[in-house]
Amino acid sequence: MQRWRDLSEVPRGIGPTVVTIGVFDGVHRGHQRVIGRTVELARERGARAVVVTFDPHPAAVVRPDAVPPLLATLDRRIELFEEYAADAVVVIPFDKERSREAAEDFVRELADSLAPVAIVVGDDFRFGFKAAGDVALLRRLGAELGFQVEGLARQDGPARESSSTAVRQRLENGDVAEARALLGHTFRVDGEVVEGAHRGRELGFPTANVPAAAGMALTADGVYAGWLRVVGPGRREPRLPAAISVGTNPQFGQEPRRVESYVLDRDDLELYGLNVAVEFVDRVRGQERFDSVDALVHQMHDDVERVREILAADEQAG
Repeated sequence: MQRWRDLSEVPRGIGPTVVTIGVFDGVHRGHQRVIGRTVELARERGARAVVVTFDPHPAAVVRPDAVPPLLATLDRRIELFEEYAADAVVVIPFDKERSREAAEDFVRELADSLAPVAIVVGDDFRFGFKAAGDVALLRRLGAELGFQVEGLARQDGPARESSSTAVRQRLENGDVAEARALLGHTFRVDGEVVEGAHRGRELGFPTANVPAAAGMALTADGVYAGWLRVVGPGRREPRLPAAISVGTNPQFGQEPRRVESYVLDRDDLELYGLNVAVEFVDRVRGQERFDSVDALVHQMHDDVERVREILAADEQAG
């Protein structure tokens, strides 16, 4: 998939395109429907399917005191765009200047750079300075500049219920299974494995520790079943079954919030300094403080057996 870091980087004469525009935080089922229609129309027209997105999230510039926690990093969003068959992505740097751009000026710039034959968005799509742009404006400019506009209405089913806000609410409740249903893929946390206090290894459960990233969404504190995979350019590592703890480790005093993953039955992994993706399948229990370390270890053994059951069912379900 081709990637351009602004509209100005798109080469002239790239041929016809079908474009969709949005932040697409989480790339949930509703987003997938819009991207899917973009790809479908592009194939019909012999054009490239291009996703135009923004980084950072526009809210970080327009209302920095009310930025929602992000469901996916930019790299993860781009990975998902490719997974859902987009041919190219344009990542527009969003800054104060861009936030003040008139909606019509933005459309003319986009049309000049990408020469779209069609633009596909949700029918509630808004853009431009003070969100003055809408589907009606796109259609008026499309008639002038030569592109078709499709504003997709929500349909019944999972895609209708999906929204980035709804996914965040499920994560806040620890309901990662329902978040997965809304997303259409497993919620995951990406980060670099850092060295911890080695308590997990001392207890018989060595963990890969990933600090909670500022500005990123995370599940409620607790124990989860999931998968860990080493990620990075050119890497195609297998996913590994994991018991995942999210929280502040209250058994040993309050510590910075982090994600700790014990890869089942493995004590030979050297993951320090590597980037990993931690995928959440289902919740096992909430975070607790036990009367003794022995009681904690007993519970951890029970947790691991429950994780095995959940992941075995997850593999069978495909």
